[in-house]
Amino acid sequence: MSDYQPQLRTVSVMRYITPLREGGSMPALAEADDDFTYVLKFRGAGQGLKALIAELIGGEIARLLGLKMPEIVFATLDEAFGRTEGDEEIQDLLKASEGLNLAVHYLQGSITFDPTVTMVPALLASQIVWLDCLLMNVDRTARNTNMLLWHKELWLIDHGACLYFHHSWQNWEEQATRPFTLVKDHVLLAQASELETVDAAFKQVLTEDRIRTITALIPDEWLTTTESPFETAAAHREAYTHFLITRLAHTANLVKAAQDARKALI
Repeated sequence: MSDYQPQLRTVSVMRYITPLREGGSMPALAEADDDFTYVLKFRGAGQGLKALIAELIGGEIARLLGLKMPEIVFATLDEAFGRTEGDEEIQDLLKASEGLNLAVHYLQGSITFDPTVTMVPALLASQIVWLDCLLMNVDRTARNTNMLLWHKELWLIDHGACLYFHHSWQNWEEQATRPFTLVKDHVLLAQASELETVDAAFKQVLTEDRIRTITALIPDEWLTTTESPFETAAAHREAYTHFLITRLAHTANLVKAAQDARKALI
């Protein structure tokens, strides 16, 4: 974890393979110019650039903390890419996503995590619950775990639903201090018996400098849209940084809420 140096590669999308329609934002399998296959997340999809920003921040924080996370890359989509696509809905999505998108390495042969089949150790479960409380991740439930088993290891995927405060930015500084009440629905909550241990360890790793290193990865063009409530990309980026730093200062609230929810569960 101490050697973490985030630096995202940029690839060009060469071939659209197939949509993954189980995702509300219609991600797709695509092949890039490095000959790897990726799960491509589109800037023109329903949640737009906010989902890509959440994916980037959430995924890179997970990686920093030592959790298994497929490589994230920037993926450029040429303006002519969607012209040969027969499906009009997909063609519209491709046209709306010209430019810089986000993609995650496709874990070929992976299977969806099933909590009724696989028991996750208490420490790992606590680490994932802690992360999702920090990020306000509403999308790690039994209904949709967003975890895969690959080579007998548990991998985290799809952090696009994290940081949901940024869809309106209302009272965002106050929200940074609040516990994550939806942790009661977390698929790993029952196994998360080591939250205090994880809290102490992860706060040593997730320093302000490292948070700034991660938020610095957000491209300026994703922060200067007409929807942005901030005047500059720097101010917008600083808001994300400030939110995470403030949230880290109040993790005692997050841990207590998760522990209370766990007691009610078991």
